[in-house]
Amino acid sequence: MFRKRFYYLIQLQYLGFRYHGWQKQPTVNTLQRMVERTVAYVLEHKDFKVLATGRTDAKVSANQTYIELFVDHNPLDLSTFLEVFNQNLPQDLRALDIEETDEHFNIIQHPKIKEYLYLFCFGEKFHPFCAPFMYNIFEDLDIPLMQKAAKLFVGKHNFRSYCHRPSENTVLEGEIIYCEIEKNDVYTANFFPKESYLLRVKGEGFKRNQIRLMMGVLLDLGKGKVDLDFIKQTLDPDAEEITLEHIVPGSGLILNSVELK
Repeated sequence: MFRKRFYYLIQLQYLGFRYHGWQKQPTVNTLQRMVERTVAYVLEHKDFKVLATGRTDAKVSANQTYIELFVDHNPLDLSTFLEVFNQNLPQDLRALDIEETDEHFNIIQHPKIKEYLYLFCFGEKFHPFCAPFMYNIFEDLDIPLMQKAAKLFVGKHNFRSYCHRPSENTVLEGEIIYCEIEKNDVYTANFFPKESYLLRVKGEGFKRNQIRLMMGVLLDLGKGKVDLDFIKQTLDPDAEEITLEHIVPGSGLILNSVELK
């Protein structure tokens, strides 16, 4: 019997602090598990499939991302589905929009620009409520030097030092189109420190833990543990390979936006 399939693009946002990343795992709670469980409840069947633009790590949040929903048999009433879907999602997940696509759209292969932010502060210990959103460093940081170093990541590079445990098939080359350290005026709350900062990075795709490794080496630079030449060496394809170990916590990382081209 011929199977009729319908295709939808859903825009999502979520706080990732209590989840073990996007991808479904058998023994822990993940975002994919919660989304699929909610879809099944709303549709009252399991004849569907969900694909995401990418797999965020444990505790990583998203202000804007997308999933593709494939539904068999009957089309959705979009306005009704979105409302009921949101009512049944956990309070730390929200669907922002839904639109119909077709079989020619592929969310994984479709060109896209992702913007990530990594929030951090330094000095006095922050309010515990800040923990889901930013990383607290107690040492003083040389922010101007870190800002200078962040610009080194812009362009096409071999990011072998910024890929955690790559496999033989991992593509290590990539391009970053924007990388700056800025004062944080994007996410604010009355319990946030008076002054906080963010690393803003844009590109088509990133390696495993790439931005968290970039943030780690920039913090080491700001603390005086490494110098500017060290960061240049990590990006030099002709230099001896450098393995970086400082992966900052996932809770400071936010997938801020996904631009579908």
